[in-house]
Amino acid sequence: MLRDWAGIDPDHPLVAERDDDGWATLTYGEVRRRADALGQALLDRGLGPDRPVMILSGNSVAHLVLTLGALTAGVPVAPISVAYSLLSGDHARIREIAKVLKPGLVFAEAGGPFAKALAAVEGPAVVLTSEVDAVPGAESLDDLLATSPGPELEAAYAATGPDTLAKVLFTSGSTGSPKGVLNTHRMLCANQQSIRQAWPFLGEERPVLVDWLPWSHTFGGNHNVDLVLHNGGTLHVDDGKPAPRLFGRSLENLRSARPTLYFNVPAGYAQLVPVLEQDPDFARAFFSRLRLLFNAAAALPAALRTRLADAARAAGVDVPLTSSWGATETAPAVTSAHFPFEDARCIGVPLPGLEVKLSPVGEAREIRVRGASVTPGYLHRPDLTAAAFDEEGFYRTGDAAVPASDDPNAGLLFGGRIAEDFKLDTGTFVRVGALRTALLSAVPLLSDAVIAGENRSYVSALAWLNQAEARALFAGSLDASDGCVVHAELRAHVGKLLAAMNSAAGSAGRVERIVVLADPPDLDAGEITDKGYLNQRRVLARRVAFVERLYAGEPDAAVIVAR
Repeated sequence: MLRDWAGIDPDHPLVAERDDDGWATLTYGEVRRRADALGQALLDRGLGPDRPVMILSGNSVAHLVLTLGALTAGVPVAPISVAYSLLSGDHARIREIAKVLKPGLVFAEAGGPFAKALAAVEGPAVVLTSEVDAVPGAESLDDLLATSPGPELEAAYAATGPDTLAKVLFTSGSTGSPKGVLNTHRMLCANQQSIRQAWPFLGEERPVLVDWLPWSHTFGGNHNVDLVLHNGGTLHVDDGKPAPRLFGRSLENLRSARPTLYFNVPAGYAQLVPVLEQDPDFARAFFSRLRLLFNAAAALPAALRTRLADAARAAGVDVPLTSSWGATETAPAVTSAHFPFEDARCIGVPLPGLEVKLSPVGEAREIRVRGASVTPGYLHRPDLTAAAFDEEGFYRTGDAAVPASDDPNAGLLFGGRIAEDFKLDTGTFVRVGALRTALLSAVPLLSDAVIAGENRSYVSALAWLNQAEARALFAGSLDASDGCVVHAELRAHVGKLLAAMNSAAGSAGRVERIVVLADPPDLDAGEITDKGYLNQRRVLARRVAFVERLYAGEPDAAVIVAR
């Protein structure tokens, strides 16, 4: 893709990141030249299919160029969640991953912040863009970029084919130990072809993205980056993210670059929507050339979806909001809602080239997938590979879905992770994914929640506040007491919203009590996965004391009760 577009239009911008004067940009021609130099440098250092590149730092121009250089030379890359390097205290995940991966080279942006993570890897060569002296024996990326590509690079490039390993993406999900998902060139290319057939406008208008989604995850690193490459577009690396201290940077970037396609997850939209509602000038800039809004990773709460559509109409446009579903093991897109739909849980229909079946697993129907963009398995784990596929060769995703209606063209509705579902002591089956989405839709003040109630008489939840929504609604600070947010107005407001939600729901769709937690989920404790998603069962296991407060006969001041 890179070489094709570099030949067609070498001066078109491929990637940009912020600098003091705005955006520093590299064109397709410039990236191709740098990728060739880095590809040769990797071959000179003995890297190849069995000696991959391990990337510890986050999204950046250097990260992208090194990735493309490695892929040109047939060297696999393994981008690792930055949280494992910078937020972890013991770097145990980094050690586990390095033991499985056996990298020939490790890259990070700066020696200082990544020094401890680099020490945890032990052994391979280290390349840095800055603070090289902070890591003994490290090389500068600039030295590698000075390499002159030769015939060895072209031979390695010619030997790269559909089944050549391109990436290893590590995912732990809810099981704890990282698994290295094999991503071949066939998977990545087939997936982009499938997407292009669902979105033919990509062949008519080269996309412009402003994107923060991490490249260690298949959504940002495969779906979005490869969509830009496949369609000759431009990627602006958003150095913000939907977190209180960083989201302002994302807003600046969106106002400046003005994307034609916008990708995010529900937590990101929860931060964005209040700004769109309160700042008409920003809304007009954001929507000015937007063709499509896209949500993935989890179902978008219905209320948030409605507010997003209303914000677009207030800005004078009608921008489609679509959704998709997939997994790290599917490169990632499997289904696409490339048609109008009403139910926010809709994940659409299978993309061209992919087969989906719904198989009974307990009381749910598991989505299983077969096709060219499905992984051949897991790195050095034949046991996990064998268990991941059924007798017909379909990948077992662990996610549930149901048909939206009797008409197959209406698509599928996402039902959440099967392993999270449970029964009340009455025998009533609780669909955790659907209920969590309904709760976040009914109570926009909540940024996320875990559902409790297994073998109990009713459903409750532990939750966290959406700070942007809370600040807009309540004056002053929301004080924490004994690990919980305790506030009389919050208690009354949320209690009324819960009661309204429950009035229209059966026992499996009601949430009777909530505790709003003050402490965020803990990465080292396994409460959030490498992708930043909540591990439902791990949170409940670590916060048993809060769960017991939900089910006390007489609720204390921190327990919000539906009223």
